[in-house]
Amino acid sequence: MTSTAPTGTIAVVVKGYPRLSETFIAQEIHALQQRGLPLHLYSLRRPTETATHPIHREITAPVTYLPEYLHEQPQRVLAAWRRARQLPGYGAAWRVFRRDLARERSRNRLRRFGQACVLATELPAGVTRLYAHFLHTPASVARYAALMTGLPWCASAHAKDIWTTPEWEKREKLAAADWVVTCSAVARDHLASLAPHPNKVSLAYHGLDFARLPPPPQLSPTLARPTRNGSAAADPVLLLSVGRAVEKKGYDDLIDALARLPADVHWRLVHIGGGEQARSLAAQASARGLGDRIAWLGAQSQERVLAEYRRADLFVLASRIAGNGDRDGLPNVLMEAQSQGLACLSTTVSAIPELIDHEATGLLVAPGDPAALAAALNRLIRDPQTRARLGDAGCRRVRADFSLAAGIDTLAARFGLATTAAAAQ
Repeated sequence: MTSTAPTGTIAVVVKGYPRLSETFIAQEIHALQQRGLPLHLYSLRRPTETATHPIHREITAPVTYLPEYLHEQPQRVLAAWRRARQLPGYGAAWRVFRRDLARERSRNRLRRFGQACVLATELPAGVTRLYAHFLHTPASVARYAALMTGLPWCASAHAKDIWTTPEWEKREKLAAADWVVTCSAVARDHLASLAPHPNKVSLAYHGLDFARLPPPPQLSPTLARPTRNGSAAADPVLLLSVGRAVEKKGYDDLIDALARLPADVHWRLVHIGGGEQARSLAAQASARGLGDRIAWLGAQSQERVLAEYRRADLFVLASRIAGNGDRDGLPNVLMEAQSQGLACLSTTVSAIPELIDHEATGLLVAPGDPAALAAALNRLIRDPQTRARLGDAGCRRVRADFSLAAGIDTLAARFGLATTAAAAQ
């Protein structure tokens, strides 16, 4: 597909902003801003965290918060609905909304239409396109607002939105959007199979901004780490996991695996991330006798996360498919850990094998298999040489093949911007 040069501002619709767990969205916004693309952010929710990453403070695009719940701002919503009814595409948007509501009767669906009315009627005159991050609720708001205003819209799909959105809804959004990008080959292939033509969907790995993730000085150039092997109680192997405490991250499997380790293996685990299962997981760990060996730090800034990558001996992420079909895409935390020369142990879920080549750049086990996870943990805790080999190979791979610039070039071309390669000619 071809793109024309941008002639105005892009309205970026996100579910919440800023969010510590969505660094990949912030780095994309920042990179597009650096390329000269005018952006205005529209968030469906207000932030729930007080901390932010440094990159959030560097983003200068204005942010408008839509009514998170319609009853909280009734005058704003009612005024927007009245103005929206005068827009040329309101009738088409209303018909699409009614059809959607008939298939999914929920307050959530009604809320998205109300938010779309506010978005459509509060857009500045210079906005020429809507761009939604996530194919579920943000794309619904963008789609309805695009119909009302006659503006084109596009979307970026990631993980939960791909695997938990009904197929009928994905098909219709893929047909209506100008284009969609997604962050893994497995997701690209799935969405392309539902699109009216496959080239509507492009692969754009999130990638990393290595200027923000330089290799730690103490690891260069050999990327050597301490040679702890779990034999000394006073010097345990330091395990790290970064991820929200939710079902798809498999933390109950990780706790089960840790409980299976031999008594003579000494380790400590640091977990970083929020999530609704945090308390129950801590209780599970205590019940298994592991309470004093796991530190639950909650959500942290990127600076703290980077420090923990550099301090740890092994990174572990036990991703799996949740009961509702939700699953990871390609977790940025695995790329970040590898960028610091940290050996990674994960599972074969979704796009993780697109990053980690088993036994070459990390270790992979089947998801939902605590016994296999325990065996791999036992091996890597006891074998610092293998950790060093995998950490070095993973670092080289991620720095060679998963830079931020490549994915941003794909997006830049879609938005009609010059790519870095073209700009260099």
